[in-house]
Amino acid sequence: MPPSSAFQWFLLVCPAVVILAYFFTVFPHTPDSLYIHPSLATLPKSAPSWSLYPDNYYPGGAYAKFPNGAVRYWLIGPENGKRVVLIHGLSVPAIIWKDVAPQLAARGYRVLLYDLYGRGYSDAPHTTYDVNLYTTQLALLLQYVGWSKADIVGVSMGGGIAAAFVAQFPHLVTDKVVLIASAGLMESSDMSRTTKFLSSPLMQVVASSYPFRLYLQYLADQKASDDPISELVRIQSAYLPGYNAALASSIRDGPLRSLAPQFAALGRHSRKTGGKVLVIWGTADKVVPYRYASRVQTLIPHSELVTIDGGPHDITITHGDEVSRALLEFLGR
Repeated sequence: MPPSSAFQWFLLVCPAVVILAYFFTVFPHTPDSLYIHPSLATLPKSAPSWSLYPDNYYPGGAYAKFPNGAVRYWLIGPENGKRVVLIHGLSVPAIIWKDVAPQLAARGYRVLLYDLYGRGYSDAPHTTYDVNLYTTQLALLLQYVGWSKADIVGVSMGGGIAAAFVAQFPHLVTDKVVLIASAGLMESSDMSRTTKFLSSPLMQVVASSYPFRLYLQYLADQKASDDPISELVRIQSAYLPGYNAALASSIRDGPLRSLAPQFAALGRHSRKTGGKVLVIWGTADKVVPYRYASRVQTLIPHSELVTIDGGPHDITITHGDEVSRALLEFLGR
């Protein structure tokens, strides 16, 4: 066959092949089901996590099953009390509220605590841990427990979730929002190179490998940390296959940065509805430095600031009584 004839034949056949391949590619097919990694609930009862943070750590605990996995939550305090939601941060589940939640309940508040996806006793869906995942989780949980609205309190990354939640679901918020050492506005320069490296997709491929997980388990099985919070983080990292991926995705894609529009929306919503916003920050915070408090107040001009001298990032643990007093005074107005 002459070269010119072969080329003409190619021009005739090629479009047909491309069109056929296109239809095979886009033809509707059954989507892959979402893979869900297990939570602390699947670890044997001999695991130290059950003594550090059992699933009945707070009374009134139960599981809610959603499309992205089961969510562990607790309802404490009188049923007719004013409703408050507490949202924890990046790595530590709802145990972070151990010195705050009981004080709110004792003063008559109905408190809803829960573990975010990928932490504690909530499942870890194999997905992107972005803002929408977290805000939708809370919206579904409020509907599940039958709450039409509540006051919202968030610490660290939970503060970013709280701001985004108000921006997306303002009708589910009563009139008060509290942001404690809040993430959401962080700059890349405030994240260490180690954090950036460990959260990279390449490192996550290594971290999810079986040999690496065995190494993490070996480290976790060595001498336990004297700090139960740090020990719980070690256990989650070593034994929950979805935990490290959840943290890494939250750092890359989640509510730690770029939420200025949501904070501004919170400010506009509060000003329009007469709602109140309280900001609590420690001056010794090295994770989300104290200077971010002024930026939050710039975006939410009418917000109030409570400064805790010497308070670190995990301020709900180190200064639980001071945080509780500030919350009770603010929520009780």
